[in-house]
Amino acid sequence: MSLLDFFKSLQYSSLLSAMRDSPWIFPIIASVHLMGLALIGGAVLLVDLRLLGLGMRNQPLPQLARDAERWLVLSLVILLPTGILQFMCFAATKYYYLRAFWVKMAALFLALVFTFSVRRKVLIDGETRMTPLRNKLVAAVSLALWATVAIAGRIIGLP
Repeated sequence: MSLLDFFKSLQYSSLLSAMRDSPWIFPIIASVHLMGLALIGGAVLLVDLRLLGLGMRNQPLPQLARDAERWLVLSLVILLPTGILQFMCFAATKYYYLRAFWVKMAALFLALVFTFSVRRKVLIDGETRMTPLRNKLVAAVSLALWATVAIAGRIIGLP
């Protein structure tokens, strides 16, 4: 089965046809997804702005990172299933041909790997081992990756 065949099978399943026919299910899923976006945006921005030296300087970086990571993980628990449901409810085969969808998927993968590996190590080390320039570089890469996810996601939603 090709990837396109898989997308078609999702799009034309009876469960998803019923979900698409409901006037409420998709708007509810989209609303919950937007709440997850607000959570992830806050969690990422809070820590990255701190790495850039733009606030929260009185709180130790490792503590701030631990507190924000709880919200980051919660947002992912919300975003991943609602994103998958949106993908499946709408036109999965449309996404197959959209470059923005594949850009978003690649950027999401890279952002998650970066966030839970490189960025996490920097946050655990705190300011004692990291130079301000390196902190700023990590924050800039993180913000660029997450912004790419957000922008590509918005482009997907355009007619």
